[in-house]
Amino acid sequence: MVRILLVEDEESLRESLKLNLELEDYEVVATDNGKDAIKFFHEQHFDLAVLDVMLPEVDGFQICEQIRLTNMEMPVIFLTAKDAATDRIAGLKRGADDYITKPFNLEELLLRVSNLIRRTSKAPENTPEVYEFGDNRINFVTYEAEAKGKTFSLTKKEAMLLKLLIDRRNEVVSRQQILQSVWGYDVYPSTRTIDNFILSFRKYFEEDPKNPQFFLSIRGVGYKFAG
Repeated sequence: MVRILLVEDEESLRESLKLNLELEDYEVVATDNGKDAIKFFHEQHFDLAVLDVMLPEVDGFQICEQIRLTNMEMPVIFLTAKDAATDRIAGLKRGADDYITKPFNLEELLLRVSNLIRRTSKAPENTPEVYEFGDNRINFVTYEAEAKGKTFSLTKKEAMLLKLLIDRRNEVVSRQQILQSVWGYDVYPSTRTIDNFILSFRKYFEEDPKNPQFFLSIRGVGYKFAG
């Protein structure tokens, strides 16, 4: 499910936007202040952000700057009462993808959200039920794996994480994406738990676990399966 970070300090507008975005089948995390927005962004995975510019303490421009320090891909839409060209240019310079002036047409906003998500979403490759790489073989139906001449069973979480990485092969998968896809948000493991899974995969499938060929760590971001 597509997840949207919504930051708007006007309560009635925030609630209306949240409701209408949820009616479009988006999952929405809403807040009225920039500090919480930045905290949520660092802790969770989002596919798009809708940011009011005029916020107390930390404004929408500052939130966008924080997002762009670590994520250049996620679409950002600014909502603002300001209509001056200089304000639109300032927002776009900070990395925004779109800029909507209040009052706005709700249907237009929903269309812009939909278009941005469609434009930036990458469809994962369709990994077959039985996948082979190197001398390794994984059956995602039975959770059985063959490596180094041995056959063994994978746990459901191991199989889910393997499939996520292989679906996104040669792309960096962030820790937030792993947490959302494999664990969901009911139980939050530490990032050390994910590290331990990657270490296990290296022991299972790598010729030299200390110099991995397939399961790579990208410092400060996440992991990549080089297939």
